Amino acid sequence: MGIDPRGPRFSAAITTVVLAVVLVTSSVWVLAVQAVVFAAGSVLGLRYSPYGLLYRSLVRPRLQPPAELEPEAPPRFAQTVGLFFAVAGLAGYAAGLTWLGAAATAAALVAAFLNAVFGFCLGCEMYLIIRRIWPGRPAAALADADKEV
Repeated sequence: MGIDPRGPRFSAAITTVVLAVVLVTSSVWVLAVQAVVFAAGSVLGLRYSPYGLLYRSLVRPRLQPPAELEPEAPPRFAQTVGLFFAVAGLAGYAAGLTWLGAAATAAALVAAFLNAVFGFCLGCEMYLIIRRIWPGRPAAALADADKEV
């Protein structure tokens, strides 16, 4: 089952704003909330993440159905990557290493911005590259990975 590709872009737009607020304020609490959002998207799936729920209940009913659905695995992996950077940022801010907190937050912000504005998902691209080079993958799985995004 696929997901509406506009949902992750909507989530990326919110994430961009949230991470920009973190960079301006150095707020550990706002970054912690975003980390929880990333964790929900990674563990529960995009449909059940807070931003996914907002999209499904407030935005999607006002739109035409998507032309096609996309696999959930690449954007879900991207949420995991976002979680990694959010946790690194939290660790930096908590340890008094503001530069680390800001750098990790900025990296996540760049990725979210690229997805929100241009529809280019860095985490999704990482997912596809990893799937292609992972040793021992059957050829049929490789063909499926090529179709995923």
